[in-house]
Amino acid sequence: MTKRAPLRLYVPEPTGRPGHETDFSYLRLSPAGAVRRPAVDVSPLDTGDLAYALVRVLDDEGRAVGPWVPEADAQLLRNGLRAMLKTRLFDARMLIAQRQKKISFYMQCLGEEAIAVAHAFALQPGDMCFPTYRQQGLLLARDDVSMVEMMCQLMSNQRDPLRGRQLPVMYSYKRAGFFSISGNLATQFIQAVGWGMASAIKGDTKIASGWIGDGATAEADFHTALTFAHVYRAPVILNVVNNQWAISTFQAIAGGEATTFAGRGVGCGIASLRVDGNDFLAVLAASRWAAERARCNLGPTLIEWITYRAGAHSTSDDPSRYRPADDWQHFPLGDPIERLKKHLIASGLWSEREHEEATKELEAEVSAAQKEAERYGTLLDGHIPPLASMFEDVYKTMPPHLHDQLRQAGA
Repeated sequence: MTKRAPLRLYVPEPTGRPGHETDFSYLRLSPAGAVRRPAVDVSPLDTGDLAYALVRVLDDEGRAVGPWVPEADAQLLRNGLRAMLKTRLFDARMLIAQRQKKISFYMQCLGEEAIAVAHAFALQPGDMCFPTYRQQGLLLARDDVSMVEMMCQLMSNQRDPLRGRQLPVMYSYKRAGFFSISGNLATQFIQAVGWGMASAIKGDTKIASGWIGDGATAEADFHTALTFAHVYRAPVILNVVNNQWAISTFQAIAGGEATTFAGRGVGCGIASLRVDGNDFLAVLAASRWAAERARCNLGPTLIEWITYRAGAHSTSDDPSRYRPADDWQHFPLGDPIERLKKHLIASGLWSEREHEEATKELEAEVSAAQKEAERYGTLLDGHIPPLASMFEDVYKTMPPHLHDQLRQAGA
């Protein structure tokens, strides 16, 4: 009888460690322009190779190459670069405001700006996004969302549209197609699928776009959402932002190193793509492709966006405890802003001087918005919504037990 070795449980090891440069070879990068672009009505089964390759458009010289090059005029690309710049400047100023104790908490999307901004340009009025707390670019790419109002939400002040009832960065804008953020991210996928199903049941033309991070794919909600999306062919885009880190846990813990997160979509009968999330043009093209599938009743699409969380998970996090301080500089996909800037300059649509001027203009715009928002109060000066507001707008008519609690609170 053959003697068998005892079984051993496999425990994933983080590739990145403090003082050790991360080995990014597991990403299996495809050259720019090398990945095929199938017809929008492709069978989900026939996207299997696209779930393991990497859709890329911009090459190292800043040229747009290959079948995924999107139709985009100069103004759209310039607007995209400006929106990414604004998002990064907004983040930087709000991070400082948190350190000054003007807000309690903040989460940047440093290094991930292209994903939300380019995706926003692929959607239509009435579509609904179910985002995470790192898709502020969906709002900042729009002209009808006030930075002042966003900052008031962060400061939980007297003009906070959510009246202090949500954590900072957890915005909610129905008019902008930005569903209330849930800190338990995996729920966003289920809600997005349900919203898309409802749109189809009503015979509407609007689609949903759900967002989670790589860590949330380990939740049961992720698999439940994929099952319902496949069975009911929900008009939804399922976005998995693989920024390599789920808080302090490397993405391999959720299984992203042995295979790809996009591969799980194919296994559930869903068309799937794996896309360079730091390539603005690739994000725009893939988002449009998925949106067209959804709008043409061709079913859902799962997209894994490969990017890197350059900053801390939140202002409560110290990333130096679990990865090298300069890890972002070694990430092979580069900085999304610099890559689009390089493309525009190479195309004669931008210049270093314009970039400097745009940066100064946007810095002044963000600064002015902060000054305006601070007029309504910050955590530092205690100008927050009155205690009584906690009991208001819960019911159309306040019931006796809330009146009693309000009285006991002395409000």
